[in-house]
Amino acid sequence: MKLIKFTKKGIYCIPGKFYLDPWLPVDHAIISHGHADHARRGNKFYLCQTDSKAILKHRLGADIHVESLNYNEPRMINGVEVSFFPAGHVIGSAQIRLEYKGFVVVFTGDYKVKNDYITVPFEPIKCHEFITESTFGLPIYNWLSEAQLQQQMHDWVQRNQAHNRTSVFLGYSLGKAQRLMKLMEGVDKMFVHSAIHNLNTAIQDSGIPLPETELLIYDFKKEDVQNRIVILPPGLLGSKLIKKIPNAATAICSGWMQIRGNRRWQAVDAGFAVSDHADWNGLLSAVKATEAEKVYVTHGSQATFSKYLNEIGIPSAEVKTEYGTEEEEVELITDKTSSQ
Repeated sequence: MKLIKFTKKGIYCIPGKFYLDPWLPVDHAIISHGHADHARRGNKFYLCQTDSKAILKHRLGADIHVESLNYNEPRMINGVEVSFFPAGHVIGSAQIRLEYKGFVVVFTGDYKVKNDYITVPFEPIKCHEFITESTFGLPIYNWLSEAQLQQQMHDWVQRNQAHNRTSVFLGYSLGKAQRLMKLMEGVDKMFVHSAIHNLNTAIQDSGIPLPETELLIYDFKKEDVQNRIVILPPGLLGSKLIKKIPNAATAICSGWMQIRGNRRWQAVDAGFAVSDHADWNGLLSAVKATEAEKVYVTHGSQATFSKYLNEIGIPSAEVKTEYGTEEEEVELITDKTSSQ
């Protein structure tokens, strides 16, 4: 049965007459999560998971036509049953499950199988066809447990404080920043950039609790942030704002930091392999749990991962999409941090 097809606008559900995370404007878009490469402007109608609604309106405009469903709350669209299941990627992220005449397709969007204690944990779903990302689809990528990662980062902050340095973590505004906040909760006072602060406000206004932080205003007093924790978008690396932070020790937080050579990327002081995507073993466990008859592998290391799946007896094919390879954000970040 042909339930979906891959088109120049995105992944199209044939009987449902809607698209999944389209990269060109369409009439009806079902959105897996709020990152800019998956939730784009210009669609006439959006459907997302409940926790993503405020994020989409914050990022795409308060006037967009968007409706939402809770996890595992089905909706019939032109005879296709549509439902969302946790993807564990960022707040509000969802796998999109489609069922038509007993045939089931699952589109993951982006996902992570390890629990990070701030997103709803990933839930495997049995299906006939599975569309999976493969951002880190190489055996070299193997993430630490959240407890190990937390201890590693806490130790770094404590070493910085012992040397009178301010710990500056660089992570994307949606997903990475909130996860860093959770990892650092209770260690010391945390300051965040306005891009993160404003997104946090939208998330909290929709009823989702987050760790306590303070907005880093542009004219901050150096003594207020000295030896504290600051979380900024990565686009501010090398900016005037960072140069104003007293004795800043900077750390890039990204899955790419798994590769030792990247730890000295752009002369930062540290690199932590914090990723909101599944690692190699996570991808394999997710695929196997679906018991899918066919797997489509999208953005990332799709050639390697798809080849391996075929080698172990899981029919797989590569699919070209326009999704990013990490949590890429299309947003204007400047040095001017304010409370506006």
